[in-house]
Amino acid sequence: MDLALISSFAIIVFSGLIHASFQLSVSVLTLLSGHSLGRKTAHRKVMRLMNSFITGVLVLTLLLISAFAYYMTVFIRHSATTEQLVAAIVCGLLAGLGLATWAFYYRKGEGTALWLPRNMARYLSSRTKATKNSAEAFGLGAASVVAELVFVLAPMLAAALAIVTLPGVWWQIGGIITYTVISLTSLLAVFVLVGGGHRISRLQAWREKNKRFLQFVGGGSLLILAAYIFVDRLIGISLYGAF
Repeated sequence: MDLALISSFAIIVFSGLIHASFQLSVSVLTLLSGHSLGRKTAHRKVMRLMNSFITGVLVLTLLLISAFAYYMTVFIRHSATTEQLVAAIVCGLLAGLGLATWAFYYRKGEGTALWLPRNMARYLSSRTKATKNSAEAFGLGAASVVAELVFVLAPMLAAALAIVTLPGVWWQIGGIITYTVISLTSLLAVFVLVGGGHRISRLQAWREKNKRFLQFVGGGSLLILAAYIFVDRLIGISLYGAF
């Protein structure tokens, strides 16, 4: 397989994993399932609500990454100079958001409260309590992606940059699907655990215990991805070129 192709898919996969490491959608999903179970909702209905929520996240993520890839293709227009400019902007965003993740992704104190403005946090919390059907859960999933767009924008743009350099439309479609599926891994893990009978309180306790580790890994991964793209797309010397 072409080494440039491997490099592009490595960026897509790593970007998807970084996206999956952010916790807003996971927090909303655990709240949704916790409220539903607290109302003694039938387990089958809880799983249906969770499935609809994840579908909402999937659809909006797919639309966003597709739109970013399309507009990046239009902007770059196969110009190496323009591609380097876009890569430089993406590197700056990744590095800046990596530092921001370290600085204030989680609020200080107990619990897993995130950086969100309190009005937005209260809105999402109230919607999870009021969500009782699949359509509302789908919309809530989409809303959680929009609410965290300020952080997931950078890995999405990094993936889009790699996608538009793939050879041919089918490879690009494969890149879009790969990113979207990988970005859902944390939500799918929660879905499987709840479906397997694990208590929400145990999941929440694990998240609280490991929140600083997740914060460190998320910020560090953004910085690592920025460094890789800088070397691979700006300097023009791929990391695999030495082998």
